[in-house]
Amino acid sequence: MASLPELAPSASATLRRRLPGALALFLGTLGFLAVLCLRWPAVLTTPELRAVYPMTLVRATIAWGLAVAIAVGSIALLAGAGRRLGAAGLALGLAGVALGGARVPVVEPVATSDHLGLDWFVLDLFLLALVFVPLERAFAHEPEQRILRAGWRTDTAHFFISHVGMQLLTFLIMAPAVVLFRVASWPGVQDAVAAQPLALQVAEALVVADLGAWLAHRAFHAVPALWRFHAIHHSSEAMDWLAGSRMHVVDVVVTRAAAFCPLLLLGFSRDALSAYLVWVALQATLIHANVRWTFGPLRWLVVGPQYHHWHHAADAEGLDKNFAVHLPLIDWLFGTLHLPVDRWPARYGIRGNPVPPRYFPQLWWPLR
Repeated sequence: MASLPELAPSASATLRRRLPGALALFLGTLGFLAVLCLRWPAVLTTPELRAVYPMTLVRATIAWGLAVAIAVGSIALLAGAGRRLGAAGLALGLAGVALGGARVPVVEPVATSDHLGLDWFVLDLFLLALVFVPLERAFAHEPEQRILRAGWRTDTAHFFISHVGMQLLTFLIMAPAVVLFRVASWPGVQDAVAAQPLALQVAEALVVADLGAWLAHRAFHAVPALWRFHAIHHSSEAMDWLAGSRMHVVDVVVTRAAAFCPLLLLGFSRDALSAYLVWVALQATLIHANVRWTFGPLRWLVVGPQYHHWHHAADAEGLDKNFAVHLPLIDWLFGTLHLPVDRWPARYGIRGNPVPPRYFPQLWWPLR
């Protein structure tokens, strides 16, 4: 494959010197937002998550995150490289401490109200970065690709909106299922599905959800009006764990509804749905990641990074291929499978890339 241009040694050294600033900004931002969640839990946190948080661990993590952001941000300021990132991280860390830090008391019970899922954004971003940033450094497909590569701000904005707006997005995703329940209900089928062993339910859920997602995904590529929404997802010219978050809200709602509503209508149990959601969150992140894993013989059974990278290829041979998210078998059945064993795409994105690079222009671009 054609690799990215080699960076000069001095450039690589500069990138390494900027890492403290990036780390300070990351921890300072998350620490500051976590303190806001402690101060206004009724408005900013998710009720389902409040009941399961290990608060001793949560508070310790916030305290350490703010401390490291302040310390590393100070180092970045002194070192010179990454000074602006370090200054921003230092300022956010100090602001978090000024607001009370990890010691902010939470009066319980927390009132029930309409809320933003800011806690879900902080938790998910922290855990995914904790797992995938080291993986991408250790097993990089493109070793010279920066952690803060071009477009990371836009993708973080998409990640933020899809998490903080989770309550509204969940309502929109579930609305078709609510309507269908009123006109189509099969108690016998739903009871039989829910009575199956959990492992069998999860396996069946992967097949059913992937079929629904495949159909929606294929439509987004085939129908020009829908493609304008989906083009946002394909506009990223770099693949990493954050790139999968670049999705227009219309794309998010339609695709997730197509995958999730059939599972509800068929009556899969709550445990099976929870297991499916965990699986899809991890796999959807992994298949966009900058890792060189091919999955060996398993590449034909489970969608992996190499498989999905071909779906994002700007190369002609990869166009309109590999629509499945979980199971390559579905693409094989529909004749859309493409997986050269020993090759990866030469480049990613859309030829000519008409999509604007920033979040808000991307939001309005399909509606022009």
